[in-house]
Amino acid sequence: MKKILDLLKNHPEGLTIQKISEILNINRITSTKYIHELMGEGKIYQRKVGIAKLCYAKEKFVEMLNEGKLLKKLKKKIG
Repeated sequence: MKKILDLLKNHPEGLTIQKISEILNINRITSTKYIHELMGEGKIYQRKVGIAKLCYAKEKFVEMLNEGKLLKKLKKKIG
């Protein structure tokens, strides 16, 4: 679970469960189980964007949102 949390902290723009599974080389069902446990603990949250469900590390997302860095990072990725 720590690897998932660390990964999400490094990706404040959010990641899908599928992408998390690919990056960490773990089964998607296993990663889903751990993500739901982390959601229950209040360490991450999930939001639906179109058909995708993006996962975010709550701590890192709030920190970057407060500092205004998230918007800059998203704009840089877009173009």
